[in-house]
Amino acid sequence: MGSLSLETDFEPSAITPRGLAPHHLFSNGDYKRQKVEPAAGPRKNLQLAVMEPGLQTDGPSLDTILVNYIDTLTQRVNFHLGYPVNICYEHYATLAPLLQFHLNNCGDPFIQNTVDFHSKDFEMAVLDWFAQLWEIEKDQYWGYVTNGGTEGNLHGILLGRELLPNGILYASKDSHYSVPKAARMYRMDLETISTSINGEMDYLDLRKKLLQNKDKPAIINVTIGTTFKGAVDDVDIILQILKDCGYSHDMFYIHCDAALCGLMVPFINNMISFKKPIGSVTISGHKFLGCPMPCGVQITRKSYINNLSRNVEYIASVDATISGSRNGLAPIFLWYSLSAKGQIGLQKDVKRCLDNARYLKDRLQQAGISVMLNELSIIVVLERPRDHEFVRGWQLSCVKDMAHIIVMPGITRETLDNFITDLAQQRKLWYQDGKVEPPCVADDIGAQNCACTYHKIDYISP
Repeated sequence: MGSLSLETDFEPSAITPRGLAPHHLFSNGDYKRQKVEPAAGPRKNLQLAVMEPGLQTDGPSLDTILVNYIDTLTQRVNFHLGYPVNICYEHYATLAPLLQFHLNNCGDPFIQNTVDFHSKDFEMAVLDWFAQLWEIEKDQYWGYVTNGGTEGNLHGILLGRELLPNGILYASKDSHYSVPKAARMYRMDLETISTSINGEMDYLDLRKKLLQNKDKPAIINVTIGTTFKGAVDDVDIILQILKDCGYSHDMFYIHCDAALCGLMVPFINNMISFKKPIGSVTISGHKFLGCPMPCGVQITRKSYINNLSRNVEYIASVDATISGSRNGLAPIFLWYSLSAKGQIGLQKDVKRCLDNARYLKDRLQQAGISVMLNELSIIVVLERPRDHEFVRGWQLSCVKDMAHIIVMPGITRETLDNFITDLAQQRKLWYQDGKVEPPCVADDIGAQNCACTYHKIDYISP
């Protein structure tokens, strides 16, 4: 796909982002990451104020501030390991001319706007692609491009509540924090389901609580890849439990939160399918696929959406979304990425990430470091590094005595090797005198994965 033509008065390169990867770093669609240099250290928040045009100041110019900011971010790209964001894309340059337009996809994406500055045609193409991926006919689905996974969860759970007003929301304790947030916002009763040590829903606990509340409908949040451990709740087991407990199809609603893994599992198995009695699926577009702004996709059954749709005369449309006004740039970025990469390209990304996650897990285990990796997951959970500066330097996410690394498409083995080397060197300093020992994480990731003094087993030396 060629670059869009520029207006003569539009110069996106006036401020040159020196650190951003140029086109020659890409070959046949694969990203070639720049050589990893030693971590420059976490960026410090800038002490900024809005500048008044025409006033003399002793500080740096607007251009200088922005160029330095871009350079700082670029130096930190190779040290972004703890959060699910794919920064491996080149379309920022091709699509930059779109920034001169205000694009607002207000209202229903399937109803034509009364103004021209929207991207609903791109949005519908993206929605059709995901509907096909998740096996629902074009005339049977409704959806929209959201501002992220949280909005998708809020929308899916709201649909469930509107269909089943007195329903109880069931969600595992490892569900995304937006799920209990939805329960508070919508004043819903919430049953928190315990999880196994790998983060997957405890199905015995689900069965027990469904039977206790059998007189009320069930709205179940199914997590396809938990936030911290990457565990996948099994839709088929949950459906069987509902059947065994006597819940008919009109007595339950299932929302699938597949923020990270919704673009992965279809290339491994067809766990996510509207051929099953599920109600909605949401993903985050900026995670596995990659997009410079937070965004997501929400798909549900067309027959359900009338419960939310309201006519809005002012915009000459109906609206069943959470946000109303919606970013019109995001659907174009998603459309471009999906078109440039395709299902074959995504499948290659999935395989590479899974292979790299296993590689990281094996290397950490060989180094005598506590580590866990769920099957078909790209989230590697390890013992929490002792030094906060180390955690901040590699931008790790931590919970209790655990940290995790999310092996996204842009994370190379060179980056992983640098992390492992740095961690091994720092651990020698942290624990050299024997007064402090690595944390025991047996209760968090299982005794078989814990390499503390008590649980340590014979690891193969690297």
